[in-house]
Amino acid sequence: MADRYEKQVYLAMLAEQCSRFEDMMEFLEEMVKGKKDDLTSDERNLLSIAYKNTISLRRQAIRTLMAYELKEKKREESLYLPYIVEYKNKVEKELEALCLKIIGNIDAHLLPKAGDSEAKVFYHKMKADYYRYIAENVDGEAKSKYSNLSNKSYEEATASAKDLAISNPIRLGLALNYSVFYYEVFNDHAKACDIARETLDLAKKELAGVDEDDEEYKDAYSIINLLQENLSMWTPDADL
Repeated sequence: MADRYEKQVYLAMLAEQCSRFEDMMEFLEEMVKGKKDDLTSDERNLLSIAYKNTISLRRQAIRTLMAYELKEKKREESLYLPYIVEYKNKVEKELEALCLKIIGNIDAHLLPKAGDSEAKVFYHKMKADYYRYIAENVDGEAKSKYSNLSNKSYEEATASAKDLAISNPIRLGLALNYSVFYYEVFNDHAKACDIARETLDLAKKELAGVDEDDEEYKDAYSIINLLQENLSMWTPDADL
């Protein structure tokens, strides 16, 4: 068992170096299924890298295809528009299938083994993010369905996050993504700003007197800066 674990983790790291992220995902999912206990922080981060990069390739492809689609729609007649739409639909279905596979793995093998609040926040946030990625690229009832599933997972992550310090990067990352979800998916700009502003206020109080260059808080400050940038972009005329 130990040899198999070492092999799967080593192959996953090797696949990462080759930018073979789907292979990396498969190797790590095999590792996850073979573990009796929860993943370590390093293992969670490795799995997150595999998932994120596998999905990012599709998200970027969809954004590129949307740009071409918009360009062709401006023409009076376009021979290529149907081809673009057909191909975009194919990539969107790939993204949906992969996201649902990831969510299924979280439900079956990760959340049941989550041993502490940090792990629970990590996994619920991950579920929420992947539901959100589907919701971004569907319409009608499907959009409503996946948006609500995403929101439910963000709520569950937020409930567990109350046990974590506000300076914890996982809690801060949750607030960052949840605020983006409200802004971009629910189109509730006020709520998005409220989440970002409240998190920033709490974090600044806790980190008062802590140098931004302090290595221990480097990740926390990186996310705080992203929250601040978003809030500034969302409220350009406000006095922040």
